[in-house]
Amino acid sequence: MSRRFQIIAVALAVGFALSACGSENAQSGANTSTTATKSTTGTKGSGMDMQEAADRADSMLDAVLKEIDPEVQWAHGPTTKGSCDVTRRRTVMTIVSADRRQSFLDQVEKFWRTSDYRIKAKNNDTEFPAVYAVTKDGFGISVSVRAKGQAFFEADSPCVKESKVADSESKPNGPAYKGVYPLPSPNVRSDHWSAGAS
Repeated sequence: MSRRFQIIAVALAVGFALSACGSENAQSGANTSTTATKSTTGTKGSGMDMQEAADRADSMLDAVLKEIDPEVQWAHGPTTKGSCDVTRRRTVMTIVSADRRQSFLDQVEKFWRTSDYRIKAKNNDTEFPAVYAVTKDGFGISVSVRAKGQAFFEADSPCVKESKVADSESKPNGPAYKGVYPLPSPNVRSDHWSAGAS
Protein backbone atom coordinates (compact mmCIF):
# COMPACT_ATOMS: atom_id res chain seq x y z
CA MET A 1 0.00 0.00 0.00
CA SER A 2 2.74 2.44 1.01
CA ARG A 3 4.67 1.50 -2.18
CA ARG A 4 1.65 2.39 -4.35
CA PHE A 5 1.22 5.66 -2.43
CA GLN A 6 4.87 6.54 -3.06
CA ILE A 7 4.46 5.91 -6.81
CA ILE A 8 1.33 8.10 -6.95
CA ALA A 9 3.07 10.86 -4.96
CA VAL A 10 6.08 10.83 -7.31
CA ALA A 11 3.80 10.84 -10.39
CA LEU A 12 1.86 13.81 -9.00
CA ALA A 13 5.06 15.71 -8.19
CA VAL A 14 6.41 15.15 -11.70
CA GLY A 15 3.06 16.16 -13.15
CA PHE A 16 3.01 19.41 -11.16
CA ALA A 17 6.60 20.17 -12.18
CA LEU A 18 5.81 19.65 -15.85
CA SER A 19 2.65 21.69 -15.52
CA ALA A 20 4.56 24.55 -13.93
CA CYS A 21 7.21 24.33 -16.61
CA GLY A 22 4.51 24.46 -19.26
CA SER A 23 2.97 27.50 -17.59
CA GLU A 24 6.30 29.28 -17.58
CA ASN A 25 6.78 28.47 -21.26
CA ALA A 26 3.26 29.59 -22.05
CA GLN A 27 3.86 32.82 -20.17
CA SER A 28 7.19 33.28 -21.89
CA GLY A 29 5.54 32.51 -25.24
CA ALA A 30 2.84 35.08 -24.56
CA ASN A 31 5.47 37.70 -23.83
CA THR A 32 7.42 36.76 -26.94
CA SER A 33 4.25 36.91 -29.00
CA THR A 34 3.39 40.37 -27.67
CA THR A 35 6.91 41.57 -28.35
CA ALA A 36 6.79 40.15 -31.86
CA THR A 37 3.45 41.82 -32.52
CA LYS A 38 4.71 45.15 -31.24
CA SER A 39 7.89 44.76 -33.25
CA THR A 40 5.93 44.02 -36.44
CA THR A 41 3.65 47.00 -35.87
CA GLY A 42 6.68 49.14 -35.17
CA THR A 43 8.37 48.02 -38.37
CA LYS A 44 5.28 48.68 -40.45
CA GLY A 45 4.30 52.07 -39.11
CA SER A 46 7.70 52.99 -37.64
CA GLY A 47 5.86 54.26 -34.55
CA MET A 48 4.29 57.10 -36.53
CA ASP A 49 0.82 58.54 -36.00
CA MET A 50 -1.82 59.30 -38.63
CA GLN A 51 -0.57 62.86 -39.22
CA GLU A 52 2.98 61.67 -39.78
CA ALA A 53 1.67 58.92 -42.08
CA ALA A 54 -0.37 61.50 -44.03
CA ASP A 55 2.75 63.65 -44.41
CA ARG A 56 4.68 60.64 -45.69
CA ALA A 57 1.88 59.85 -48.16
CA ASP A 58 1.94 63.48 -49.34
CA SER A 59 5.69 63.33 -49.95
CA MET A 60 5.24 60.14 -52.00
CA LEU A 61 2.51 61.74 -54.10
CA ASP A 62 4.49 64.99 -54.50
CA ALA A 63 7.50 63.02 -55.71
CA VAL A 64 5.71 61.02 -58.40
CA LEU A 65 3.74 64.00 -59.72
CA LYS A 66 6.94 66.06 -60.00
CA GLU A 67 8.50 63.22 -61.99
CA ILE A 68 5.85 63.21 -64.74
CA ASP A 69 7.16 64.96 -67.85
CA PRO A 70 5.63 67.06 -69.24
CA GLU A 71 3.91 68.24 -66.06
CA VAL A 72 0.23 67.48 -65.45
CA GLN A 73 -2.14 69.65 -63.45
CA TRP A 74 -3.57 68.05 -60.31
CA ALA A 75 -5.88 68.77 -57.38
CA HIS A 76 -6.33 67.18 -53.98
CA GLY A 77 -8.84 64.39 -53.61
CA PRO A 78 -10.42 63.62 -50.22
CA THR A 79 -8.34 62.39 -47.29
CA THR A 80 -9.90 59.43 -45.48
CA LYS A 81 -9.09 57.73 -42.17
CA GLY A 82 -9.70 54.08 -41.34
CA SER A 83 -9.52 52.50 -37.91
CA CYS A 84 -5.70 52.76 -37.94
CA ASP A 85 -4.72 54.01 -41.41
CA VAL A 86 -4.98 57.12 -43.56
CA THR A 87 -5.27 57.69 -47.32
CA ARG A 88 -4.27 60.77 -49.31
CA ARG A 89 -5.53 61.26 -52.87
CA ARG A 90 -4.64 63.37 -55.91
CA THR A 91 -6.74 63.81 -59.03
CA VAL A 92 -5.15 64.65 -62.38
CA MET A 93 -6.99 67.52 -64.09
CA THR A 94 -4.98 67.27 -67.32
CA ILE A 95 -6.68 65.34 -70.11
CA VAL A 96 -4.65 62.20 -70.80
CA SER A 97 -5.79 60.78 -74.13
CA ALA A 98 -6.27 57.07 -74.76
CA ASP A 99 -3.15 57.21 -76.98
CA ARG A 100 -1.03 58.57 -74.10
CA ARG A 101 -2.37 56.57 -71.15
CA GLN A 102 0.16 53.77 -71.33
CA SER A 103 3.15 56.10 -71.60
CA PHE A 104 1.75 58.06 -68.62
CA LEU A 105 1.56 54.89 -66.53
CA ASP A 106 4.96 53.75 -67.79
CA GLN A 107 6.57 56.94 -66.46
CA VAL A 108 4.91 56.42 -63.08
CA GLU A 109 5.88 52.76 -62.86
CA LYS A 110 9.48 53.46 -63.87
CA PHE A 111 9.80 56.11 -61.14
CA TRP A 112 8.36 53.78 -58.50
CA ARG A 113 10.73 51.00 -59.51
CA THR A 114 13.76 53.33 -59.33
CA SER A 115 12.47 54.48 -55.91
CA ASP A 116 12.71 50.83 -54.80
CA TYR A 117 8.94 50.34 -54.53
CA ARG A 118 7.67 46.86 -55.27
CA ILE A 119 5.10 46.70 -58.09
CA LYS A 120 2.35 44.64 -56.50
CA ALA A 121 -0.14 44.47 -59.38
CA LYS A 122 -0.97 45.95 -62.77
CA ASN A 123 -4.17 46.23 -64.73
CA ASN A 124 -3.32 46.35 -68.42
CA ASP A 125 -6.86 47.18 -69.54
CA THR A 126 -6.65 49.64 -72.45
CA GLU A 127 -9.49 51.82 -71.11
CA PHE A 128 -8.93 51.62 -67.33
CA PRO A 129 -5.29 50.69 -66.70
CA ALA A 130 -3.73 50.86 -63.23
CA VAL A 131 -0.47 50.24 -61.37
CA TYR A 132 -0.26 49.32 -57.67
CA ALA A 133 2.98 49.52 -55.67
CA VAL A 134 4.13 49.11 -52.08
CA THR A 135 7.07 50.61 -50.20
CA LYS A 136 9.43 48.79 -47.84
CA ASP A 137 7.80 50.53 -44.86
CA GLY A 138 4.34 49.26 -45.78
CA PHE A 139 2.79 52.21 -47.63
CA GLY A 140 0.70 51.42 -50.68
CA ILE A 141 0.51 53.76 -53.67
CA SER A 142 -1.45 53.46 -56.89
CA VAL A 143 -2.36 55.23 -60.08
CA SER A 144 -5.54 54.31 -61.93
CA VAL A 145 -7.37 55.63 -64.96
CA ARG A 146 -11.13 55.81 -64.52
CA ALA A 147 -14.14 57.44 -66.18
CA LYS A 148 -13.41 59.93 -68.97
CA GLY A 149 -9.73 58.94 -68.84
CA GLN A 150 -9.12 60.77 -65.56
CA ALA A 151 -6.05 59.60 -63.63
CA PHE A 152 -6.19 59.21 -59.85
CA PHE A 153 -3.34 58.70 -57.38
CA GLU A 154 -3.82 57.21 -53.91
CA ALA A 155 -1.31 56.64 -51.10
CA ASP A 156 -2.35 54.44 -48.17
CA SER A 157 -0.54 54.12 -44.87
CA PRO A 158 0.01 50.92 -42.92
CA CYS A 159 -1.59 50.65 -39.48
CA VAL A 160 -0.39 53.59 -37.35
CA LYS A 161 -1.30 55.34 -34.10
CA GLU A 162 -4.57 57.25 -34.16
CA SER A 163 -4.35 61.03 -34.29
CA LYS A 164 -5.97 64.04 -35.91
CA VAL A 165 -5.05 64.64 -39.54
CA ALA A 166 -4.74 68.17 -40.95
CA ASP A 167 -5.28 69.13 -44.58
CA SER A 168 -2.33 68.53 -46.84
CA GLU A 169 0.21 71.36 -47.05
CA SER A 170 1.11 70.43 -50.63
CA LYS A 171 -0.09 73.17 -53.00
CA PRO A 172 -1.90 72.04 -56.17
CA ASN A 173 -0.41 73.43 -59.39
CA GLY A 174 -3.84 74.61 -60.53
CA PRO A 175 -7.25 75.40 -58.97
CA ALA A 176 -7.63 73.91 -55.48
CA TYR A 177 -11.36 73.11 -55.84
CA LYS A 178 -11.61 73.45 -52.06
CA GLY A 179 -14.90 72.02 -50.81
CA VAL A 180 -15.78 70.64 -54.26
CA TYR A 181 -16.51 66.91 -54.40
CA PRO A 182 -16.52 65.09 -56.68
CA LEU A 183 -13.94 67.02 -58.64
CA PRO A 184 -14.69 68.00 -62.25
CA SER A 185 -13.71 65.78 -65.16
CA PRO A 186 -10.25 66.51 -66.59
CA ASN A 187 -10.42 69.93 -68.23
CA VAL A 188 -6.80 71.02 -68.86
CA ARG A 189 -5.39 70.38 -72.32
CA SER A 190 -1.74 69.47 -72.87
CA ASP A 191 -0.04 69.42 -76.27
CA HIS A 192 1.57 66.13 -75.24
CA TRP A 193 -0.79 64.30 -72.90
CA SER A 194 -4.04 65.32 -74.61
CA ALA A 195 -2.85 64.47 -78.14
CA GLY A 196 -5.57 62.58 -79.99
CA ALA A 197 -8.30 63.43 -77.43
CA SER A 198 -11.53 64.85 -78.84
